Amino acid sequence: MATIDVFDMGNNKIGSMDLSDTVFGAEIKEHLIHEAIRVQLTNRRAGTVAVKNRSQVAGSGKKPFKQKGTGQARQGCSRAPQYPGGGVAFGPQQKEYNLSMNKKAHKSAMKSVLSFLFKENKLTVLKSWELGKISTRGFVDVLNAFSLQKTLVVIDEQNQMLELSARNVKDVKVLKAEGLNVYDMMNYKNVVFTESAVRKVEGALQS
Repeated sequence: MATIDVFDMGNNKIGSMDLSDTVFGAEIKEHLIHEAIRVQLTNRRAGTVAVKNRSQVAGSGKKPFKQKGTGQARQGCSRAPQYPGGGVAFGPQQKEYNLSMNKKAHKSAMKSVLSFLFKENKLTVLKSWELGKISTRGFVDVLNAFSLQKTLVVIDEQNQMLELSARNVKDVKVLKAEGLNVYDMMNYKNVVFTESAVRKVEGALQS
C-alpha cells in the first residue's frame, strides 16, 4: 500500500497516511482521461449561436408586387434572404451538446489521473486548512512555503475563509471533494488535498 507524507501549513511533516492502491496506484489509462476531458469541455458549450431564418424574422408574408407584368423577378415575400432584414439562408442554428460517459469509465479516468499525479509527485496533503481569518496574504504564504504554482486545492467541506482568501489569487482554484473532476486535475500543475478530502475521494471512487 502506498503512503504519502502529511504536512501542516508551514511545510512541516507531521505524519503520513496510507493511500488506496485501487485509487492512487491504478493503471493509467490515457484514452479514458482524454475521453473524460472531451466530454466535460464539450458539455460546457452553450450552443446558443443562432440566426433567424425567413420564418422567424418579423415582417409580412404578403407578396411585394404582383407575379407578372412588372419586368422584375417574381418574389414571394419581403422576409426572403435576398431582402435587407430578411431571414438568413442556411445560417447556424441552436445546438445542444450533451455527451455522456458511463460511471465505470469515468471512475477509471479519475483513478488514472490521481495515480498519475501521485506517481509524478504532484500531490500534497495537508492536515487541514485553518487560516483563522480571511487573508489572501496568509493563503499565498502557505503556497509559497511549498513552492506551489498553478494549484488546485481540494477540501472536504465548505471553508468560506479559505475560499474568500483564495478567490483573487491567480492560477488557483478551490474545490470541494465532490466537485473534483478530471479536467481541473490535469489543468493545474499541483493538487493540494486536505487529509479528510483524500478519504472522501477514496470512498467515492471505491464504492
